Amino acid sequence: MADQIREALVMFERQGTAPALIGGLAVVAHRVVRATKDVDFLVEAEAADIVHDALLKLGYKCLYRSEDAANYVRATEGLDLLYAHRPLARRLLAQATERETPMGRMRIISVEGLIGFKLQGFVNDATRTRDIEDIRALFKVHRTSLNVEELREYFALFNKLELLDELLG
Repeated sequence: MADQIREALVMFERQGTAPALIGGLAVVAHRVVRATKDVDFLVEAEAADIVHDALLKLGYKCLYRSEDAANYVRATEGLDLLYAHRPLARRLLAQATERETPMGRMRIISVEGLIGFKLQGFVNDATRTRDIEDIRALFKVHRTSLNVEELREYFALFNKLELLDELLG
């Protein structure tokens, strides 16, 4: 997976776009131990076509693509994209912090933003219980440093303020 991420980062740089790591690997980057099978990136929506073409040239097959997201696979490697076109997603992408990782220098979404995306995933598909487990684990690890007002904005957006109160309690 490390080689896959390095290759993807080079591809993004060549395409002139700066993605942010989201999903399971971002959960790991925020000090929660868990396994994941694919790599997830948040990318500006305007880069969707050029990134799609570049991934196809790298041998990926597109399994699904919409204006909001895309899923790619190459052999056993999965790569998922979420396109930032709404103001909130654009803000989270812009605020992603750059870190040195074993796979190279990359931007990683904030803990609060990651919780927001995990919440959205769960609200969109209640069978995604892994998202709720990730949210609980992120709250446990970062309880004292979370921006509760930012989280309140996300939980209100999805009508889940009672869940936020439970997590904070």
